[in-house]
Amino acid sequence: MVQTFRATAVDMQPTSAIDGATMLKADTRQFALAADHDLPMVVALMPYTPRHRAMAIGVVTSVLAVSALVAPFESLQIGRMDSFLPAVQTVMSAADLLTATLLFAQYSVQPHRALLVIASGYIFAGSFAFLQTLSFPGSYAPNGLIGDVYNTPAWFFVLWYTTFPLSILSYALLKDRGKISEASTAASIAITLICVFCTVALLSWLVIDKVEYLPRFFTAGLMRQTPLSNQFNVGLSLLDCFVLLVLFVRRRTVLDLWLLVTLFAAVPNFLVAAYAGSARFSIGWYTARGFALIASFLVLSVLVTEMTVLYSRLANALVMQRRERANRLVSIDAATAAIAHEIRSPLGSITLNADSAQQELVAQSPRLEELSAILGDIRDASLRVNETITSVRRLFKDATDRPGRISIEDVARQGLRLLQHELQANAVVVVTDFRGEASFVHADPVQMQQVILNLLKNAMEAMTFAPRDGRRLHIGTRIERNSFVLLSIQDSGTGVSPQDRDRVFEAFFTTKPEGMGLGLAICRTIIERYEGRLLLGVSGPRGSTFEIILPVVS
Repeated sequence: MVQTFRATAVDMQPTSAIDGATMLKADTRQFALAADHDLPMVVALMPYTPRHRAMAIGVVTSVLAVSALVAPFESLQIGRMDSFLPAVQTVMSAADLLTATLLFAQYSVQPHRALLVIASGYIFAGSFAFLQTLSFPGSYAPNGLIGDVYNTPAWFFVLWYTTFPLSILSYALLKDRGKISEASTAASIAITLICVFCTVALLSWLVIDKVEYLPRFFTAGLMRQTPLSNQFNVGLSLLDCFVLLVLFVRRRTVLDLWLLVTLFAAVPNFLVAAYAGSARFSIGWYTARGFALIASFLVLSVLVTEMTVLYSRLANALVMQRRERANRLVSIDAATAAIAHEIRSPLGSITLNADSAQQELVAQSPRLEELSAILGDIRDASLRVNETITSVRRLFKDATDRPGRISIEDVARQGLRLLQHELQANAVVVVTDFRGEASFVHADPVQMQQVILNLLKNAMEAMTFAPRDGRRLHIGTRIERNSFVLLSIQDSGTGVSPQDRDRVFEAFFTTKPEGMGLGLAICRTIIERYEGRLLLGVSGPRGSTFEIILPVVS
């Protein structure tokens, strides 16, 4: 079993052994402290820092400054450049689709439904931006490749800047609800992509083939809009500002902050058209497209940058962890060498005294006084060995046992976070059913974490031969008889055979080829130390359920 348990105590009364135990004790505490300061799982859910806020304010200030400089000249026509729009919007489309890809990757690590929503928004934006480019006159063809000359591009613009803010609004409302998808991440992403592309296809068909039934934004060329177009621009501006306000109130993460900047950078697109009335090819129009290009790269740049920083931190943490393991092995080796030295000496004395007593007994005239002295030495040496072993056990308990008032749900969540990558690598779907109110018990947090980690790893190993789409791990808590909390860990593995159910908690009993058979025995010892019980609740072909029962403390 279990490599989760750390050899933290092999100590003796002699100074050298105590030093080794002290080093191991420090290692264990450092591990506990490190576990309480986990690095965030995904960049999208990281809280923003003053550095992020300062950068965002800098971008917003730059947009405002450029807008102020351009405002007096925004209606000034500078000529039609047909290559400008396809170049800019093709890049924007690629950037939006890359951002969506990175957000789906974030979702695969932390399956939060809000990430699916915002990734869908970027797919909408990238798709409609590219479709508008295809339909825009002069981009890839004099009259565009699809749709009519005037209104289809405008309707793609409306769809672009309607679906994207609405996706951000949905994200803002969902992100703090903690909705974790229970389905497999691949299936959720596939379903989302199918729904988004079907919606894009339906709306595109509507504005391409049925555009004559839709309201018109242009009636006399590309240079002037109808009043309805201005009204739509005002409406899109109000929608953008409303979403901006909602997200500003609910901002918390790095992603929230830069989505705010992205929404702010889109406002000039609407204001230029609504205020100036000059729809295309003016200074304001080109500037607004430039802002949109910058906005499309904001979240992409932040995701790439922060993922690189996070990867660097994780790599450093991994190096430190390996170094800590190496130091711990050195500490264990030193401590066990000291223990072996302290025990080997009295054992050697016992052997020599036993040989001397045997020789004395076969002598013609045994000296009883000498025999009595030899037996006394043997007794003293055996007592010394016993004292050494007792000191090891006593120091072991002192090194690891620091009970306090802890929430068993928090410890369980900590264990799931520590094993998150292993659970995902093994395609295990985790379902939690914790009480809404924390359940407090009196126990040592490190030892409880070791127990729960051991049970979780056993559950994963039990599901090794189960189909990948059928590996489910259920962990939950409930109150029993108003005075005990029960933590259950249920897997969908092969279960424990009936002949082994009474032996699973025996020391050195294992069904694993490379197991030691100590994990569950140690777990039960730890739980019973705090007046609790560790039980095998249910086991069968559909899986096993292990239950931890501990007294609740107020």
